[in-house]
Amino acid sequence: MCCKTAEHMRWHASSSNEDGLMRHPRDGEAWKTFYRTHFGFDLDPRNVRLGLATDGFSHFGTMSKQMPGNNIDVYLQPLVKELCELWNDGIETFDSSLNENFRMHAALMWTISDFPGLGILSGWNTHTGFACPTCNFDTEPCRLRHSKKWCFMGHRRFLRRNHRFRLNRVRFNGSKEERNPPLKLSGLDILRQIEERRVAELNVSGKRSRRATKQWNKRSIFFELPYWKSNLLRHNLDFMHIEKNICDNIIYTLLHDKSKSKDNINTRKDLREMGIRRDLWPDDSEKYHLAVFSLVTDNKKKLDTKKLFLTTLKNIEVPDAYSSNIFRCVDLVQKKIFGLKSHDCHIILEQLLPLAIRNVLPDHVVAVLVDFCSFCRALSSKTLNLLELDKLQERIESILCHIEILFHPSFFTVMVHLSFHLAEEAKLGGPVHHRNMYPIERELGHFKSFVRNKAQPEGSISEGYLAEESLTFCSRYIEDIEARFNRPRHVRDDPNVTEPSGRSSIFPQLGKPASASVTFLLTHIQKLQSHRYVLLNCAIVTPFVDEFRLYIRRSSRRRPSPTEIERRVNKEFVDWFQKRILNPDTIDTMSIDLKFLARGPSAHARSFTAYNINGSKFRTLAREEGLQTQNSGVFLTSKISCIASSVDGNLRQAELPYYGKLEDIIEINYNRRFKVVLFKCEREEHEPYIEASQAQLVYYTDDVVNKGWSIAVHLKPRDLYDMGEEVVEDEVYENEPYQEQELEQFFSDGDKYVQLAKDHIIDDVVEENVATNLASDTCMFE
Repeated sequence: MCCKTAEHMRWHASSSNEDGLMRHPRDGEAWKTFYRTHFGFDLDPRNVRLGLATDGFSHFGTMSKQMPGNNIDVYLQPLVKELCELWNDGIETFDSSLNENFRMHAALMWTISDFPGLGILSGWNTHTGFACPTCNFDTEPCRLRHSKKWCFMGHRRFLRRNHRFRLNRVRFNGSKEERNPPLKLSGLDILRQIEERRVAELNVSGKRSRRATKQWNKRSIFFELPYWKSNLLRHNLDFMHIEKNICDNIIYTLLHDKSKSKDNINTRKDLREMGIRRDLWPDDSEKYHLAVFSLVTDNKKKLDTKKLFLTTLKNIEVPDAYSSNIFRCVDLVQKKIFGLKSHDCHIILEQLLPLAIRNVLPDHVVAVLVDFCSFCRALSSKTLNLLELDKLQERIESILCHIEILFHPSFFTVMVHLSFHLAEEAKLGGPVHHRNMYPIERELGHFKSFVRNKAQPEGSISEGYLAEESLTFCSRYIEDIEARFNRPRHVRDDPNVTEPSGRSSIFPQLGKPASASVTFLLTHIQKLQSHRYVLLNCAIVTPFVDEFRLYIRRSSRRRPSPTEIERRVNKEFVDWFQKRILNPDTIDTMSIDLKFLARGPSAHARSFTAYNINGSKFRTLAREEGLQTQNSGVFLTSKISCIASSVDGNLRQAELPYYGKLEDIIEINYNRRFKVVLFKCEREEHEPYIEASQAQLVYYTDDVVNKGWSIAVHLKPRDLYDMGEEVVEDEVYENEPYQEQELEQFFSDGDKYVQLAKDHIIDDVVEENVATNLASDTCMFE
C-alpha cells in the first residue's frame, strides 16, 4: 500500500464530525452499528469497507437474450469465498506511510444496483404485488385487471394514528385505513422466512416457472458472510432509477402520452371496477373526461397548456456542464418529449418541473408536485441532517397520500412507492450520492471503451484496466503530471500566479480569467462608480465612512434624515476621503494601503468576457450570444442601510438579495499596489458594479405566461464538497425556490370529494383508430 493511499485509509477515523451532519457513509447508522457489533474490526481504521455494484453490461451495444438471473450466485461464489478469507484471516499488508506491516481485513457493507438487480442479488421477487423488499409480506397486493399491472397504494398506513386521512373513504379507495406501518425486518428475520418457505438454493434450468409465483426465489449467497445477517442496510434502493421512473410517470401522464401515460381507457375501467371517482368513469362509448392533472389543447378556448409546458422546458438555458441539452428532447410540433436520460430526469424533477407547471395546472396539483420535487432535491443534498431527515420522512408520508387523492391507481408503480423508503435508507447509509448508480454506469461505460478485440472482450477489458491502474499508481510518484487523483476541478478558479511580496493583502487575488483581456481607458463615470464601490465595501475604510456620517450630522444646520446622510455618503465620500487621507498634516500617520486607495485607480483597466471564481464560470451577455447555455446570471447578498417604508425615517441594516445579469468584467489597478476585479451588472444604473468575490451564479428562465418576468434558480458549484474539516465563513447561498408547501390549505374541505375531472372530453378509441388508419394509409402509399 503506497504512502498516499495509506493516509486516506485512516481519514474516516481521524477526521472529526463535530456538527453532526451526514457527509459520508461513516456518519450513517449502518456504519456505526457495524462497528458496535463487530468491535474488533474497528480496532484498525485501515480495514476496508466494501460495496458491491452490479448492472447490465452490453459491451457491443446489443442486449443479450439471456442473463444469469438467480444463477448469478455461480459467478459470485469465488468473490464470497475471498470475502470470507479477508474477514476471518485478513491479508498481510505493508503501510509505507507508517513503515510497518499490519493485517488488513475487509467487510462488505452493502450492494447497489437497479431494482431488478436488487431482486437477483437478494433473492426477493420484485415482479409481484409484494415487490417492495422493505414492506415484505406486510402489504395487500392490488392487481389492476384492465391495466394488467400491480398497484402500490395504501400509504395512509404510514400516517399517525389520529390523522384525518385514515378515516377518509371518499378521497381514497373507499375504505378506512386501520393498519399500522410494516415492521422492519432484520437479517435473522429474513433467514427465518426463507427457511420456513423452503426456498430452493439454485434453479438449475434458469427458466422462471409460470405456474406458481415464489416470493423468495433463493437464499442470497451473501448470507454465507458471517456478518451479513447483522447488517442494517444490505441492499440499497437506487435513487437514480427511482427518480428516472417517477419523472417519466409524471411527465408522460401530464402530457397524456398514448404509449406511456398512466391515464388511459384501461385506467378508467379500473376506477369503475373499484367503484371510486365516478366523475372519471368512461361512458358506454368509452369516452371520458380528462383528469385535473392533464395538460390540454383546446382550440375553441384558445387554451394550450401542453404547449406552454413544453415551451418552458425547451427555452430553459442552464449553465455549462449542468445538464445535457434538454432543448433537443422537446418537440413542439408533435407536443412530445422524448429521449430523456437518467440525469435529464434528475434535473427536470428537482429543478425544472416546478418552473414548467406553475402556470398551467391547478394550484392544488402544482402544490403536491412541487412538494415532491422539493423532497427529492433535499434528499439529494451533499450534506444531510438527521433532524431534517425526520421531517423529510413525515413530508413524504403526506405527499404520497395527497398524490393518491389526485392521481389514478395505475400511477403508483413500485418505484413511486419506493420513494417512501429513501429517507429511511439515508439515515442508515448516508448521503445518496455515495450510494447511487451514476458513478457505476459511468465506470461501466468507460470499461466498454477498453474493448479492442471483439473476439476476446473480457481479455481486452482486463488488460486495459490493468494498464490504466498501473499508470495511475506510477503517476503518484511523478511530480507536475495531471492524473486521476490530482485532476483539477471542472472550473479552474485558482489564481494564475502567486502574489508579489510588495502587493497588499487587503484585496487578495481571487479567481482566474477565462478569456483574453482587453486594455481600455476608464471613463469618468466608470472610474467614479467602481472606485466608490471599492471604498464603501473595504473593511479598512469602514471607520472613515462612520467618521464622515458623523461629520455630516455636525456640519448641518438642521438635523439631516438618515436617507439624506446616505445620499451624501454616496455623492461626497470619495472626495472627502481623498482629502482626509492625503492631508499633509496627517498623511504620515496613514497606512500605505489607505494612501493608494485615496489616490484612486489608474485610468487604464482591463476587460474580460469570462471569469472563473467561487467555483463557477461567469460570462458576459455579449459573449453568450448564440450559445444555448447561460452563465451570465449573478446573485449576491449585500448588507445595506434601508428603510421599511416611505413613512419610516429610521435606517436599518439588512442583508438584501440582488439579482442581475453580467454586462462586463473589469479589473481596476491601484497603481500596482493591488488589483480588484469587478462585475458590471444590470441591477441599478447608479451602482452597477460589485466585487467578483461576492458573486454567485444563478440562471434565469422566462415566465411564458407573465411576459417580462423571469425566475431565478440558485445552484451550488459542481465541485463544492463540505467535509466538515474547515469552517466556511461565507456559506454558499442556495435557497430552495420550491419550499415545503402547506398542502392542507389546498385540501381543507374536510372529507369532501375533490373534483378530479375537467370539462374536456377525450376518446381514446377514436384517436387510436385515427392513428391506425394514418399508419395503414402510409404503408399502402409506400
